[in-house]
Amino acid sequence: MTQKFRYPTFLESISTIMVMVVVVVIGFIFFNIPIQILLLISSAYAAFIAYRVGLRWKDLEEGITKRLSAAMPAIFIILAVGIIVGSWMFSGTVPALIYYGLKFLNPSLLLVSAFIISAITSVATGTAWGSASTAGIALISIASQLGVPSGMGAGAIIAGAVFGDKMSPLSDTTNLAALVTKVNIFAHIKSMMWTTIPASMIGLIVWFFAGLHFKGQANSKQIQKLLKELMTIYNINFVVWLPLIVIVICLIFRISTVPSMLISSLSAIIIGTFNNHFNIVDGFKSTFDGFNHTMAHQPHLSKNVTTLIEQGGMMSMTQIIVTIFCGYAFAGIVEKAGCLDVILETVSKGVKSVGTLILITVVCCLMLVFAAGVASIVIIMIGVLMKEMFEKMNISKSVLSRTLEDSSTMVLPLIPWGTSGIYYSQQLNVSVNQYLIWTIPCYLCTLITLVYGFTGIGIKKLSKD
Repeated sequence: MTQKFRYPTFLESISTIMVMVVVVVIGFIFFNIPIQILLLISSAYAAFIAYRVGLRWKDLEEGITKRLSAAMPAIFIILAVGIIVGSWMFSGTVPALIYYGLKFLNPSLLLVSAFIISAITSVATGTAWGSASTAGIALISIASQLGVPSGMGAGAIIAGAVFGDKMSPLSDTTNLAALVTKVNIFAHIKSMMWTTIPASMIGLIVWFFAGLHFKGQANSKQIQKLLKELMTIYNINFVVWLPLIVIVICLIFRISTVPSMLISSLSAIIIGTFNNHFNIVDGFKSTFDGFNHTMAHQPHLSKNVTTLIEQGGMMSMTQIIVTIFCGYAFAGIVEKAGCLDVILETVSKGVKSVGTLILITVVCCLMLVFAAGVASIVIIMIGVLMKEMFEKMNISKSVLSRTLEDSSTMVLPLIPWGTSGIYYSQQLNVSVNQYLIWTIPCYLCTLITLVYGFTGIGIKKLSKD
């Protein structure tokens, strides 16, 4: 007997998103219930709607599996990030960044420097998370030592990391947006410059003037003590930069991101063993459980140094991976039930001009990214459904690809229950509320996109693509 299936009504479709938003907001903000449990509760309601339209558990399993299979590249990167952070702590690469940052960085220019360093690291590696976990950890530690509020420092670091991720041809979301919209990767990056560069310039100006207030506030005695301890633990010389050089060379030769990170990690273990005289067994252990101060064989280390160097390992990524599984379970059910199709098709009927087209695209992106907390499904679903509408209005597909990233990738760090928000909070030890206002380009890109839509600035026609 063939199972009857119908498309959900608009009310049924939108209710899955609304219930999820309500459950997550109330549960996470007011009762501090883990986001993973809230996502599963939301998934249960979405499954109820799916059952109403004629789907059964086997169908939902297929939808969930499909979504999770799309998430596997991101999961591989996450695990690789855990490995590389642990190994770079073992080799002394991240501590060296901290050492020289503390020694030479001016407190008044720290915010500007944090953005630029994070951006360069992210462009080179293609991952914002990797940038935040390596250069970001070093910079947030420097900010703390120099008296710069952690929220300010984290805001500049995250903005730089996301900027670099967005503008890197190695980035998964950048490639995904170009792939979905069928735009050349470099045409996509060129289009994103229209929004990203102005937003970043405004951010740099704000960070520059904000940083002027911290001139002369560095605790030199505390900094000198920290520098001395780092030199005691690690043999900081040219050799500790080799893991960073290795990953750059790998990427230049177009080796994929994950293998490049693993090769760099292996080189870091070797360097830590011979340069720092650590136990090579501890090096491999650091890739799993993270670096531990006992591996340094240095008694009486201060709490600041211990907290600083005990980072990384695959196990540090467990929470994030579980969150992704739960989030994609919800997304897979909603997609399989046809709810996203119905919502977007209904909303798209209101498109009357280029401005409203951009506005609806942005609103749909924000709605879904705030609901799911991940960018990939937003880029895929809205990119596929909006592509035809952009073509009908003779608008370049590169404008669509740009808009998708401006209203999904850029805002991910601003969502407390999203994977990025959780990740950055965990890695930098700062809440979303603390850094939100200082991630200036992250929300300005969306506003600039809307301004362009209604003014016609930077809106290329299809014939010019």
